Amino acid sequence: MGGLSSGEKHFIEGGISQDIRTDGRKRLSYRPLFLQTNVIPQANGSARLKLGATDVIATVKAEIGKPHPMQPDKGKVAIYVDCSPTAAPLFEGRGGEELSEELSAALNRCLLGGKSGAGAGIDLSSLVIAEGKVCWDLYIDCLVVSSDGNLLDALGAAIMKYLCSELFNNKVWRPMAALSDTGIPSVHVSVDGSGEEQPQIDISDEDSLQFDTSNVPVIVTLTKVGKHYIVDATSEEESQMSSAVSISINRQGHICGLIKRGGAGLDPSVILDMISVAKHVSEQLFIKLDAEIAVAENEEEEEE
Repeated sequence: MGGLSSGEKHFIEGGISQDIRTDGRKRLSYRPLFLQTNVIPQANGSARLKLGATDVIATVKAEIGKPHPMQPDKGKVAIYVDCSPTAAPLFEGRGGEELSEELSAALNRCLLGGKSGAGAGIDLSSLVIAEGKVCWDLYIDCLVVSSDGNLLDALGAAIMKYLCSELFNNKVWRPMAALSDTGIPSVHVSVDGSGEEQPQIDISDEDSLQFDTSNVPVIVTLTKVGKHYIVDATSEEESQMSSAVSISINRQGHICGLIKRGGAGLDPSVILDMISVAKHVSEQLFIKLDAEIAVAENEEEEEE
């Protein structure tokens, strides 16, 4: 995207100040959201999410692994983002690599909390099969297909949808289980008395253990343009931002992570107000995602 003229910048900022953005939305409104599942058959599951012209894919691979020695009571989750050079001219060369690293770090912070696991939106202890010996390793790979702003929120929504409705359902790796009926496949581990031999693992395709998805958050980014902040900013709007705050919030309204971008400082009272607004917006986003999941479930049933 080329640089904007002074007239275009004034038009964008003026519209936001009057609560009418260039595409007709209000400051706290999202673009049309579209969700598609099973786009990568080779993965344990996948989801493609389109938010306006922003298009991302999230895939999840689950493998049996061994807990980290420093955290024997927790499983492991790794999140990686790749920005396709064809998604935007900015992604060519080092630009794409730097943004990929930034988005990967932001998703890890928003979804997994700090290094200690405090504030994690994904309960890593629920991924443990046998403490200190066997756990689930989740590898979440994301691809930015097309970029028109608000990448972090789009990626977070695709991941949230997938973790809630596909990964941990009670029909092993079969997609589109209901949110209220999610579970982890039951795994039986046999360990030699000495504890030195490799455990024998038997994964049941019938029994399951319930997985609590209530803490899996969505990410809401509030972008400050002029004196006001907006949600779901386009690339043009992001080019005019002074700062942005991304807040991950679960269904209970609990804050799981917070990240600030941009050089301009924010008064603590402003950040508290942004958190309050983000909580309200997250409720609307959960409703949108649940509706898209319901549509996908119906389509899946019709195909069967």
